[in-house]
Amino acid sequence: MKKQKQECFGGFFNPFDLLSEEIIFMILDLLNHNPLDRKSFSLACKSLYATESKHRRTLKPLRQEHLPSVLSRYPNITHLDLTLCSRLTDTSLSIISNVCAPNLRSIDFSRSRLFSTSGLLGLAINCKNLVEIDLSNATDLKDSAMAAVAEAKNLEKLCLARCKSITDMGVGCIAVGCRNLRFICLKWCLGVGDLGVGLIAVKCKLIRHLDLSYLPVTNKCLSSILKLQHLEDLVLEGCFGIDDDNLAVLEPGCKSLKSLDVSTCQNISHCGLSSLINGAEGLQQLTLAHGSPVTSCLADCLKKLSLLQSVKLDGCVITYDGLKNIGNWCASLRELSLSKCSGVTDEGLSSVVTKHKDLRKLDITCCRKITDVSIAQITNSCTSLTSLRMESCTLVPREAFVLIGQRCCLLEELDLTDNESFLFAGLKSISRCSKLASLKLGICLNITDEGLIHIGKGCSKLLELDLYRCAEITDLGISAIAQGCPGLEMINTAYCKDITDRSLLAVSKCSRLKTFESRGCSLITSLGLTAIAVGCKELTKLDIKKCHNIDDAGMLPLAHFSQNLRQINLSHSSVTDVGLLSLASISCLQNITILHLEGLSPSGVAAALLACGGLTKVKLQAAFRWLLPHRLFEHLEARGCMFQWRDKVLQVELDPKCWKLQLEDPMP
Repeated sequence: MKKQKQECFGGFFNPFDLLSEEIIFMILDLLNHNPLDRKSFSLACKSLYATESKHRRTLKPLRQEHLPSVLSRYPNITHLDLTLCSRLTDTSLSIISNVCAPNLRSIDFSRSRLFSTSGLLGLAINCKNLVEIDLSNATDLKDSAMAAVAEAKNLEKLCLARCKSITDMGVGCIAVGCRNLRFICLKWCLGVGDLGVGLIAVKCKLIRHLDLSYLPVTNKCLSSILKLQHLEDLVLEGCFGIDDDNLAVLEPGCKSLKSLDVSTCQNISHCGLSSLINGAEGLQQLTLAHGSPVTSCLADCLKKLSLLQSVKLDGCVITYDGLKNIGNWCASLRELSLSKCSGVTDEGLSSVVTKHKDLRKLDITCCRKITDVSIAQITNSCTSLTSLRMESCTLVPREAFVLIGQRCCLLEELDLTDNESFLFAGLKSISRCSKLASLKLGICLNITDEGLIHIGKGCSKLLELDLYRCAEITDLGISAIAQGCPGLEMINTAYCKDITDRSLLAVSKCSRLKTFESRGCSLITSLGLTAIAVGCKELTKLDIKKCHNIDDAGMLPLAHFSQNLRQINLSHSSVTDVGLLSLASISCLQNITILHLEGLSPSGVAAALLACGGLTKVKLQAAFRWLLPHRLFEHLEARGCMFQWRDKVLQVELDPKCWKLQLEDPMP
């Protein structure tokens, strides 16, 4: 009777108590867009708070000092991302290994340091279900630490990129202890050579992915590698010790291989490549970027690779016959990357695209010799393209861009950066691409609002829009984009000089916006920034450099509403000590650039840096290096913060067309 009375008068009745845990779990599965949504949901009542704690499997703590409390709240964590915790002690690792031992399967230390072999050993021994560890950038870890990691007997994935202090001995310990490894990355581990890699190949028979980029290995270890029966991805980028002479004596290669990267291996010509891929008839992706010239002989090596779908030749010298033969032999080609390749002509490119009507991705960035002939052939033959990158194709006339929208309506990504001949008619045509998610128009100096209005009407799925230095754009065009593309996540209006607060008010309706770059937009004020802060709570990156009319009044709402903000550039604005200090309430803030701010004082900067406890990178004017106490820097660096000092003189902003002329001809 008493309970019914309480329910009737709203005493203690909680409607959420009627929901089963399974239903609440289903609701939580849908709250993926904004991290704050889960937090708000869990704070509704005690029962939801407890259920959310049981449901969470992935955790990314903001600071190391929070670890004890957050780990005790979330006992079922399987994946722990510590990339925001730049300094982790062995005590922290001990807490993790004690609290998370039964469930932890994956841990990411790629931005963390300070822990030692002892901490890793405790983690490896206690967390017996651990299958994935990322220790990238741990330059201080030595072979003893690898011996500790080797105690994780069930380990399947290990990333050691840029662990420059480990040697063959440490990798040997991994090979002996972690026999279940499927994935290992040794990129830039300069102390590891043929012996260590050979041990991995001999002991870890289940390896599927092997990254040896920039290792001082030679052909000695390749015979063991190519005998791996399950190897699918092999990365040999920058392995200068591998050459044609010794590759020639290799036995037939790895039949299971699906992806091979030998970019920047300039000692491997068509002869060595032929030996390397001999027998790998299931190869699907081949990367030869910045390597030997692509001639007909090299292309002929691909004759037996009937399943090859992706070929990346970025930065290579290409002959007509080489490109033509790639078109002849690669019957299953779906992706072709020719970015910054010299030698690409209309004749060569046309010979490829006319034979590959199912091509999905094409990158012809900086192929400066192609004209409307190539665009006509591409759009006529490859109507199923989903990605087209053609930055700085300066000989393509305005009429050719119209063909892209008319014939390639399935495009999801389009990069037209630095194509000055691109005009309204081109944008109107491209607006037919209803699936377009990414559109880059930077340095297209002649596009206007009229074209953006068509994009807003036709491309409702647009997520990224780059309008860098599109000086003819005004509020009218930006408003049309904001209204027509409500899911927008990134917009760059840098140096669009006529943009005002009206644009920011319109963009503030795009609630999923994560990146907003408006440097050099001198007409926007704190009022517009306030609208962005209130409406775009998922904002993570903000660049308002050279926005002189933004002051402390814009920082206060930013500090209150933008709790997901991680990176901000305030240089050349009117922010003072007060505004800078207010940002301390943003616990996620990691990266801040504060150059040429006349309103800052040494004491204000010191107070703000101390208060912003999560900072990992700060760019400051060089003068502050001598005005702030040395102990302050020691304290902040011990906390994991890195400083970059700049002493550049303030430069007068040029007219967009003058700026481009200076870019094209930097020499006086």
